[in-house]
Amino acid sequence: MSKEIKNNGGPAFPVPAGNFSGGEIFISDSGMPLRDYFAAKAMQSLLTATAAFGSKIQSPSFEEIPGCAYEMADAMLEAREEAI
Repeated sequence: MSKEIKNNGGPAFPVPAGNFSGGEIFISDSGMPLRDYFAAKAMQSLLTATAAFGSKIQSPSFEEIPGCAYEMADAMLEAREEAI
């Protein structure tokens, strides 16, 4: 069972609604949540470290990396909340 995420950080790249062609207001999809963006960045660094250092460091297996990335993303969101 997955835990419920209370704060996904909001949209990673919000696009404000505004006046565009013909004076119409468009409200676009806000895209991926900030949590997913943070997790993608964390996963990228975990994969880079695993490839660069290999057996020289204790790195997570490929099966563990996504979970580690989301743990890091959650920690970043928590730190962000505390800083605001």
